[in-house]
Amino acid sequence: MFLLYSSAKSILPYAAVGVVAGGAAVVAAPAVLSAAGFTAGGVAAGSIAASIQSVFYGGSVASGSLFALAQSAGGAGIGAAGNAAIGGIGGAIGALGTGIFVCLV
Repeated sequence: MFLLYSSAKSILPYAAVGVVAGGAAVVAAPAVLSAAGFTAGGVAAGSIAASIQSVFYGGSVASGSLFALAQSAGGAGIGAAGNAAIGGIGGAIGALGTGIFVCLV
């Protein structure tokens, strides 16, 4: 029983960082999409999104592509499933990054 408590206690800082990183990713995602040029009115002229669309897609963006998903999220917002995915991935990266940082120090 002591070993379980001890190992759970050692994981707690990584879990805490993961929760904070996941929450921050969910909050930041709409702002990042907007800053990149994915807006409710479409791709903003002169933006990073416009450059990507021009270089990689030309005038035709395939339905279901990452670009189309980003445009949809930027225009209509990110749904619950998208927020869960962003939070989970952001949290995992945050926790993993903390573990790597601690090992390097």
